[in-house]
Amino acid sequence: MTPDEGPSTETDPASRASPVGEPVIRRNVTDDAARFDPTDAESLAEAADVVRRFAENTAGGADNVYMLRGAAACAALVRGEGSYKAAAERAGGEATVSFIRKWARVHDLPRSVRRYVALGEIAPTAAKHIARLSGEARFLLAWAVLDHGLTVREVRTVASAVNDGATVEAALADAGVELGRIELSLPPDLYRRLRRTAALSDRDPDDVVVEALSTYFE
Repeated sequence: MTPDEGPSTETDPASRASPVGEPVIRRNVTDDAARFDPTDAESLAEAADVVRRFAENTAGGADNVYMLRGAAACAALVRGEGSYKAAAERAGGEATVSFIRKWARVHDLPRSVRRYVALGEIAPTAAKHIARLSGEARFLLAWAVLDHGLTVREVRTVASAVNDGATVEAALADAGVELGRIELSLPPDLYRRLRRTAALSDRDPDDVVVEALSTYFE
């Protein structure tokens, strides 16, 4: 288990002890997600340059790993300068306080969510809205994006509703999504055993799966 993967850091990303910009998944996916050290002057200068060019969309392609590197640079610059305002002033160009805040929050998403951003399964622009939420809400919205293909506009609407006081379940329902619904593909043998067990116990397959998973996760 890596320092960025333990139970406490998954629920409290602000407490992560890993270096800013540390690759979030296998190196073959995140080779370009360079580390930035907010305590090192040279590294901080590089972060400021990356943030400035990232804000102007002139540094690299618009791929997910590139955006994660920009997010890491934003987070490092904020930590090194001590505030969003100081970070924006240091970066210059089109890097505003709002821009840096949004992308720094993307970097502070839990590793399990950032992994899917790097893989291209969650758009970085959607991750910005997921990052507006906290605690379990951000996990639930992220998994809903994966399971139901929510658009960036839908993610933004759900995040806004939750921040206005709605539950994630209610906000997703308004978007036509049932929280917790997931499609599974089972090997034929497991499929047969699941259906047989459900039939003999007079239960829905969902109930059998819930019971099995509850036991597994305990």
